[in-house]
Parts: sequence; C-alpha cells; structure tokens
Amino acid sequence: MNGPNLAARTKRKEPPHTLDSRHPKHLRSNGGVSPGDETPGTETHDEFEGEFEDIDESRVQALLPVGPDTAEWQATIENVVRNVVSIRFCQTCSFDTDPALTSEATGFVVDAERGYILTNRHVVGSGPFWGYCVFDNHEEVDAYPVYRDPVHDFGILKFDPKAIKYMPVDALALRPDLAKVGVEIRVVGNDAGEKLSILSGVISRLDRNAPEYGDGYSDFNTCYYQASAAASGGSSGSPVVNMDGYAIALQAGGRADGASTDYFLPLDRPLRALKCLQEGEPITRGDIQCQFLLKPFDECRRLGLGPEWEAKMRKAFPKETNMLVAEIVLPEGPSHHKIEEGDVLIRINGEMITQFIRMDDILDSNVGKPVKLMLLRGGEEMEVEIEVGDLHKITPDRFVSASGGSFHNLSYQQARLYGVACKGVYVCEAGGSFRVDNADNGWIIQSIDHKKTPDLESFIEVAKSIPDKARVVITYKHLRDLHTLNTTIIYVDRHWSKKMKLAVRNDETGLWDFSSLADALPAVPPVPRTASFIQLEHTSHPAVADLVRSFVHVNCTMPVKLDGFPKNRKWGMGLVIDADKGLVAISRAIVPYDFCDISITIADSIIVEGKVVFLHPLQNYAIVQYDPKLVDAPVLSAKLSTEEITQGASTYFIGYNRIGRIVHAATTVTEIFAVTIPANSGAPRYRAVNVDAITVDTSLSGQCGSGVLVAQDGTVQALWLTYLGERSPTTHRDEEYHLGLATPTLLPVMSQIQKGIAPKLRMLSVEFRSIQMSQARPMGVSEEWIRKVSVANTAHHQLFMVTKRTFEREEQEGGMLLEGDILLTLNDKLITKISELDIMYSHEFLDATIVRDCQELNLKLPTVAADDVETDRAISFCGAIIHRPHHAVRQQISKLFSEVYVSARTRGSPAYQYGLAPTNFITHVNGKPTPDLESFLAAVIKIPDNTYFRLRAMTFDSVPWVVTMKKNEHYFPTMEWIKDPAEECGWRRVTYEGGQVIDGEGPDGITQAGEESTEMDIDVGVSDS
Repeated sequence: MNGPNLAARTKRKEPPHTLDSRHPKHLRSNGGVSPGDETPGTETHDEFEGEFEDIDESRVQALLPVGPDTAEWQATIENVVRNVVSIRFCQTCSFDTDPALTSEATGFVVDAERGYILTNRHVVGSGPFWGYCVFDNHEEVDAYPVYRDPVHDFGILKFDPKAIKYMPVDALALRPDLAKVGVEIRVVGNDAGEKLSILSGVISRLDRNAPEYGDGYSDFNTCYYQASAAASGGSSGSPVVNMDGYAIALQAGGRADGASTDYFLPLDRPLRALKCLQEGEPITRGDIQCQFLLKPFDECRRLGLGPEWEAKMRKAFPKETNMLVAEIVLPEGPSHHKIEEGDVLIRINGEMITQFIRMDDILDSNVGKPVKLMLLRGGEEMEVEIEVGDLHKITPDRFVSASGGSFHNLSYQQARLYGVACKGVYVCEAGGSFRVDNADNGWIIQSIDHKKTPDLESFIEVAKSIPDKARVVITYKHLRDLHTLNTTIIYVDRHWSKKMKLAVRNDETGLWDFSSLADALPAVPPVPRTASFIQLEHTSHPAVADLVRSFVHVNCTMPVKLDGFPKNRKWGMGLVIDADKGLVAISRAIVPYDFCDISITIADSIIVEGKVVFLHPLQNYAIVQYDPKLVDAPVLSAKLSTEEITQGASTYFIGYNRIGRIVHAATTVTEIFAVTIPANSGAPRYRAVNVDAITVDTSLSGQCGSGVLVAQDGTVQALWLTYLGERSPTTHRDEEYHLGLATPTLLPVMSQIQKGIAPKLRMLSVEFRSIQMSQARPMGVSEEWIRKVSVANTAHHQLFMVTKRTFEREEQEGGMLLEGDILLTLNDKLITKISELDIMYSHEFLDATIVRDCQELNLKLPTVAADDVETDRAISFCGAIIHRPHHAVRQQISKLFSEVYVSARTRGSPAYQYGLAPTNFITHVNGKPTPDLESFLAAVIKIPDNTYFRLRAMTFDSVPWVVTMKKNEHYFPTMEWIKDPAEECGWRRVTYEGGQVIDGEGPDGITQAGEESTEMDIDVGVSDS
C-alpha cells in the first residue's frame, strides 16, 4: 500500500563541517546554497529533508554487509567495479532548481565504445556542469553532459574512452526487466565520499511513488523501487546490480530519518534514451502537464472506482495493486479544464493503463499529437482528448545574465512543484541589481519599468532599453506566495556588469555558449531636484529638531567582495558635515572600501551618487561626498563639538532604527571606554582599534545602527555607529556593535578634507588595551607613575598595554613596541585616554616612555604611513578573489607568507572544488615563487585552459600544503580589477582569456555578483545581503 512519503534524501556527498570558523586546509565538496553570497544551508522541510543528510554513527554501521559475499558475488563485483566511476563536478552557476555548488557522485559506463556514463539528473543538473570522472584504477577523464532528462532522475555523460590507457573499460548492460521483489542486489559506488563502497540489500517494492525532496529538483510521474541498502551521500548514480552483473536500477534517493531504506529509479526510460543516443535519434519527451500518483485500489474506490472497473483492471493486471490518479494539473496547460485532481486514469488511446512506464511510452511517441484519455471522476466515466506537448520546450536550455542577476523562463519542474502555470521569467540568481529585500531566488518578474515581461524575450527587450544607473520599478511574485504582488525600485548596474549575456546549452560540446545581447546604454545625466525635510516632533529643543536636515540615507553596494567583508550591500544613516561641499560621515561597517556604488538619499526624496573620499584606517568612519549642485534642499551642516563628552552627561539621542525611521530620546552617557572589538578568526576584516566608545542609557541605542548624540544647542557630540565584529561560531551570523564615537577625533581630518587636502595619516603599528593600576603595578609601573595617572585622569585610572603588533612589510628604523609593553607617555604627554593617542596621526616619530619587563625605557618610535592600507588591486582567478593581504590580515598575523592572499571564492568554481580557501596565501605556481600579484598574474595567465597546475599555499595558521587545480576560462576567466581615478567608476577591469588581454569584460564567463564566500563553507542567511 502506498502510504505518505517519508523523509527523503538525495545522495550527493555531504559537505564537511568544520568545528571552528577557520577554513579546512582541504575541501572536497560543499553543500547546498543559500539565498544570497553569502550563505548556504540545508533547509529542512516539514515532510522531507533537502538534498543533503548528516550521516550518524549508527547508520554507518548499517552500511556494511552482514557477512562475506559468496564466490559468485565476488566475481560479479570484480567485473562491475571496472565500470563504476566517481564523478567530481561543479554546477558553475544557479539555474532552474539547482544552486551553484561542487560535489561528488557516482556513475557507471553504459557504452564503452562511445563513452557514455549513466548517472542521476540531480548530478548532471539542469544548468552548466563542469566535471570529470575517476575510474577504479584512478585514471581521470573529463566528462560532460549530452542528455539530462527534463523530469526523471537520470542523465548521461560522455567521455573519451581512448583517454583510459591502463585498464579495459567495459559497459554494464541495462536490464530493467530483471528487477523483481526479493532479488538480492549490490549498490556499487562512491558512498559517503569514499573511493568505492559495496552495499547489499534486497528489493522489497517495485511500486512506490517517486520521493519528494522539498524545494528544488524532484522526480515525478514514475514509480521507484525500494530496498534496504543504507547508501548515503556521494552514492547518487550508483548501479544497482544483481548477481549476474546486470544493472537493474539506478540509485537515486533514500530515507533521511536514519532508516536504511533506499529508492532506485527503474531503467526503462534511461535505456530508451541511451538507445536514441547510440542511434543518433532525438530523445522525444511528451507530457500533458499533469502529475499522477500511484494509489492503491482501496483509495481509488473512495475516489469513485466502481466494482466493474476494478474487476477489469485486476483481471488485466493480476499483480498490480495500484492505479494512476491525477494529483496536480497545471493551470493553462494541455490538461487544464480536461483533467481534475482525483481523476482515476483508466485508458490512454483505448489501452488500459496502470503503470507509469507504459504511460511514458505513449506520451513520448505522440509529441505534438492528440491522445484520448478515459478517466473516472467520482464514479462517472469521462473521455478527453489532449494534445501532447514537447517536454523539452518547457524545460529551459538558456538563461540571460544582466546587471548581476540571471533569468530564464519558468521550468516545468518549478511549475509542477508549486502548481502554477508554466510561464513567466524566473529569477534563478537574485544578485546584483536584482538582489531585492526579503526575496531569495524563486520569484517571477511581472514587469520592469512599467513594461510587462511575460517571457524571456520580452524581458530581454525591456532590459536592453534601460540605461546604466537608472532607477526603475519592478513588480514580482514569489512562487511560494503568488497571492502577493511585490513592488520595489532597483538601481540598474550596467557599469560593473556592462554586458548583457545569453547562455545557451550546447549538448554537442557539453558547454554553455555565451553571446552578447546588448551593450550598456550610457547613464542619463542627473538633474537638480528640490525637496524639503520632515519636522521632528515632540522635542523640547528646536536646535535638536533642526538636525534632521543633516541626516542622509547612505546605501553602499559592493560588486566584488574584498578585504574579507561578508556582505554585498549595506545601508545606514550618514551625517552631513559640510553641506556646501557635500561631505558625509558614515560608519565603515556601511562603506568598508571604495570599490562600490554609493547612493545618498536626501530628505527621503533626492537620490544622488556619492564617492568615497576618505577611509579612516582605525576609527571606523568613512567620508563620502555628493554633488551639492544637484540638491535644492535646505541641507544643514552639522556642527561638531570640539569638547569631549563626559560620563554621566545629559545628551539627546537621535537614531535610525532597523526600518530606517528616525527615533529620538533624552538620555545620559553611561560609559566611555577603550573598546576592544573581537577579531574575526575565520576571515580577517576591518574592525575598529585604538578607539574610545560611548554607551548611553536608552534602549534605542541597541535598535539603531546609525545616529548621533546631540547637545541642547544642536551641537553633535558623538556619531552613533555600527561596528562590525566577529562571526558567531554557533549562529554563523556577524556580530554588530552599536557605539558612539566622540566628534573631536574627526575634526583634524575634516578640516583637511574641507580644504581639499587628502589626509596623510600616520599610526603606530600596534593595538592597545586598557589596564588598571592593579595590573600595572606587578608589571613594573612605579608608584610615582600610578600617582600621576590618578591625577591626570580622575574618571579612569588606566594605562595602555600593547596586545598585538601589526605586521609591517618594511623594517622600521628606531625602537618599536612589543607585546606586553605598557605605554606611559608620548612626546612627554601622559597617555591615560585612548583619544590621546591621536597624536600619532600627525608625527613621523614619537618620543615614548614605556615599561617593558619591569624596566622603564625611553624610545623613539617610528609611525607608519596609513595611505597604503586600502586594497587597490584584485584578481579573480578560477573563482577565487585574490589581492594583497589587507590591513586586518596584518593586524592578526605575525608573518606574511606572500602578497597573494585569497579573500573570497565563488561557489561552483574550481577554487571551491579543489579547496583553495579564503585566508590561504599562495606562494608558488607550478613550482615558481609568486611573492606578489605581478608574478602570480604572470604565472597563471600562461596556464593553458582546462589543464592542471600546482599551487603551493600556506594557511593562515602557518600550515603549508599543495593543491592541484584545473583551469576553467570558459566559466571563470581570469580578471583583474585595478583602482584607476581616470575611470568613471574609479576602477577598471582587464580580462585575460584565450591568450588575449581584453579591456573590460570578456566574451565568456558566468555572473558572479554576490556569489563569493569569505567565511565558512556552510553559511547562514543574514539580513543584509
């Protein structure tokens, strides 16, 4: 009897889970992919688990056969294993139901002469595939898809048999007719990522419905076999063989709840597809856009099956206990208004039908022709004529990349999953401009710029006509909620992603062929606009209320992830500090680097472009600038206080909450302290150091990541900023701290910028933390110094100790500070407040008095220039983002192993597949040293496409290792981003592809916007994208 499907899993290899947040040195596969760069995760559904399954110890024991095989089985297995291959592959970008990922699975040779390998469709995938096969003797050969079934879980790969030189390659014969209940079987494959695993079982059922795997790909309109073999991740595509060595089924799925139950796909349809390929015939696939399920006779009786028809069916099919019942009828499809859910299928073209295999035979043979179906509906006989559609035509074989997103026509797979009409433009990669709030992949675009987009062709025509930097309205519906029409405004990027590309699947080469659809239209010049500000109500001080005219909304979008920064998009409130020059102060947690697009919204009305003019290396703020000529509004320059705010002082808090609304409250300063933001161990990224932080006594402070502290006269006493902290090892979310930064520290920098001078700061290459006198005394600080401290700073009796040195590339002349040193004075000034360290920003040398090992020393300390700490060049190679080690790396490391640092990588790329992880340093390419980016780039552009090369690398924790990788220029061409003030965007791109140097984008390559991972292999979705 067919009961409800229990939890099911597919058999891709489960990704390795690390215990800490540092990347493992070697990585062989990754798991599912999440909503945005950042963040994959295996989503668990109420009834079924997703694609991957954790393997527990109790189940591992169940994988082993009970006893030794007989001689017959041993001889069979010896012949079978030569035909079984381990498939290691990348699905290089999101497409249809498949995310970008790398994984492992199994396949087996079914035609040794032509080089055909049978595996699962969820391995081959619906989109771009790049992989290779490893035979039992460890010979490796490239493989590419020549067929993937639109519905059923099988696909066929092709390889060159001549490339296998050291073992004979045989083919397993496909014998679907030999699958019987009670037959003893062996599942031979790459189980749980092992090279070879042989698992035993017995077929117990031939008539179960196809398992559902929740969101994503699922097979349907076929029966599955059931057995207890307990195969696990990596065994997808394994042959299920009988004692005679015939393949009688294909491993596909299994229970995810710990039971050792596996599901096998019958080989009838794979055998037909193989014969068509061998004979050079097209593989026709027909469908009427209706899903049927096998339901037992007792349930069919309740649906209207009468005794007369039951008797006829049992007589015609004495071994059958099920009939086919309509489960889902797609709107606007061939079956719409002709078949209804619950209809019991009796005949097709006059032939009684109880099995999917025969139904498939009839539909595949009648594509474009009508068929007659006889149905029972509530006991009443119904006859309908339905034209059989071409299943390939409702299965997308192309996608369009534009402005960082990817799109194709909605597939039959997705339409069936959600029970919707098979039409519309589906967003398969919601990146770049199309990364809308609260919407992941899985939505259908209804219109762009007030123009309907019912299909991909109309979408292309509309997208072509939109100029760069335009803001247009889009409407969309999510497949999970078609009742709601969502409307949003997007900023169209055609400068970082200039080309609109069309990718079309080529089943002859196995590649996706790229072509350019249109060049970007230039941006429309901005025009001045007028606006007025809101009135802040219920404030007792007019000067405070007037400060709303100094607030602007800043949105920052990063096309490429640099410097370990985890997000592609951030927003916050900025404070206008010079309205005449358009200068705005903002947190570096919002604007982390200058490879970005900045939009500044004034008075909630006028949107203007901004550019970065200054990034403070330590104090967590940036200065951005807009063109004030474009703004006709009473913008007010905030008056910054020249006096330090004190603990216990009354102040007024004005902030922007999480939904961008202004909130305010009278409050008091609770604490001013030298903050220590925890370093992120998984991927170093910018954090504030050597800075005082302010806290206040209001709950609003925790709700607001942007704001100010204001005196009664409207003077801004502190900026309220977001400070990016560490990533939580439990939630995998980035911690953020909301703290105040006193305004006097900004004044020296601001005065230079206002005069048109680029600040040239200098700094001590160390990180300090405060210590109390109880700690200072045993470390050698004299009673005299302790007395001086108590006089100099009555609020905090503290000194500062060096906790970490920043690695500097060049040796410094003069003395230097060491970990554990206690700083007493700089230039004869006793240092008891972190703000007093600001003296270092304007001096090349500092006279210091310190205590080291209980000895008082006088040193001449050199400072280092801060104008070389920002990243100004990045290379994208094999999906890895590589640049010089940024400042945060040097703050956390004691030695640089090279100037070639892996900052991020793209899912589905060679870097992901072969384990080149963020925080690795590359020291050699093919044995040649690569100490810097120039030597690295020179070495890698010489590597021929689709060939292996060797990288020597060093982990962040000083562990050397070697990785062999294969280059893939077709999907991941080598690109270089170079900071160039002469460019309109401030950066220019150079592509190295096919031995050519191309200014800008090359002809090939997939959309990678928003895909890079800077942290763990398994990330979690976060609020900001």
